[in-house]
Amino acid sequence: MAAKGFDVRVENHLVRFISQTPVDQDAVVAQLGGTATGGVVIKVLDTPRATIVIDADGKIVVHGTHRVETARAAAKEFLLQMGLDDTGLTTELGPMIASFDFEETIAVESIVGELGAGDAQYDNRLGCSIIEDSRHGITIHVWPNGRCIATGAHSPNMVAMAAVYWKSQFDESGYFVQRI
Repeated sequence: MAAKGFDVRVENHLVRFISQTPVDQDAVVAQLGGTATGGVVIKVLDTPRATIVIDADGKIVVHGTHRVETARAAAKEFLLQMGLDDTGLTTELGPMIASFDFEETIAVESIVGELGAGDAQYDNRLGCSIIEDSRHGITIHVWPNGRCIATGAHSPNMVAMAAVYWKSQFDESGYFVQRI
């Protein structure tokens, strides 16, 4: 844990870019060897390392980065490879995946039901409790070792606020396991 709170790490941030000229999915397949699947075309870039998804409207979704600057560089590189102009590229920020650690063992099987600021269920397949946090608008996966993954977040600060809130709730409810 960081001195002022939780050390939140952004693992992935979804960013969409809109080019002045929509990207033609068929051209991506023909020119760059993109893969058409389920109404989108996917192209993996090596440098910068990112996955580009072209939707039916010709918009560019960049997946696999944790910084907006890296996503923008990937979108520009992709457009240049397509021979398209990258001026006027607009950005839309999407949700992120972030992680943090309570650094304590948690009885996750007990974290179920209505919790005041969210509903929780235990997932046997994943071995974690999943909290639909209505207070912060995110979903938090909590593992017994204290490791947490937050999805649907729009800010690392919001994830940190959620971590502080849930830590206090878990303390009050006795979910932290005392080690001997």
